[in-house]
Amino acid sequence: MTRIEKILRAIACLVLTLSLPACSHHDRIVVGCKNFTEQIILGELIAQQIENKTHLLVERRFYLGGTYIAHQSILSGRIDIYPEYTGTALTAVLKERATSHPKAVYDRVKSEYERRFHLTLGPPFGFNDTFAIEIRGDDARRLHLQTLSQSAQYTAQWRAGFGYEFMERPDGYKGLVATYGLKFAVPPRIMDLGLLTRALKDHQVDLIAGNMTDGLIPALDLSVLQDDKQYFPPYEAVAVIREQTLAEHPKLGQALDSLRANISDEEMRRLNYEVDGQKRDAKEVVREFLRSKRL
Repeated sequence: MTRIEKILRAIACLVLTLSLPACSHHDRIVVGCKNFTEQIILGELIAQQIENKTHLLVERRFYLGGTYIAHQSILSGRIDIYPEYTGTALTAVLKERATSHPKAVYDRVKSEYERRFHLTLGPPFGFNDTFAIEIRGDDARRLHLQTLSQSAQYTAQWRAGFGYEFMERPDGYKGLVATYGLKFAVPPRIMDLGLLTRALKDHQVDLIAGNMTDGLIPALDLSVLQDDKQYFPPYEAVAVIREQTLAEHPKLGQALDSLRANISDEEMRRLNYEVDGQKRDAKEVVREFLRSKRL
């Protein structure tokens, strides 16, 4: 898919999303999420936890596209809550410089979201889904590569593949190549996030920007290059919630608080693999996870 096609599709998704009627905050909670596996799992986790812990009806509006569409959807009142990542909120939404301290990032995003947007954050779920710059495991072992700095001497011979949002966001492609002095054989291929790992495994590209909690990393024998210059900020997963919704439904906050620090990096990677690798239904995967945690 070309870049123009990507842009046109994103515009179409935005128009479709914003054409949906605004949700009623009196009879149900509308949960949204972006359009990749981990977001579907987290959206379902939020939805089921609300259903389990309250008497509120939940409507699911998933596959909203990227960060911009999800953010605009909650600002316009078409959704009440969606999962986000603190580093993404800081850099892509607030347009602020990254920092490496998780609590500082969380506190800054929470205060600015409340001040600017009348949105607030739930507690961190417990895992940090930072960007993972990945290469094939065979290449990492053959070239003895462990860090992004070490990879710079080889990238001029490699083809890169990235998602559209990574190419455009301030904590994405431009800063990464500038920080590490990366140059590639040809301009990066822009691909759907769900296609990146398979493209890397199948030698269509040689380096990608994925997610650290991607369950296909060990399954496909991929290697994550260490961000040794700490370019990426922390990306703690949290729920973004409309303050009005929280005020009208106080039990919503209690339900989300029970998810605090309950998902480790390893657990999130396993959940992603069960959906991506084993092709299981996300609802059932989440249901089993909540049961195992006695939530």
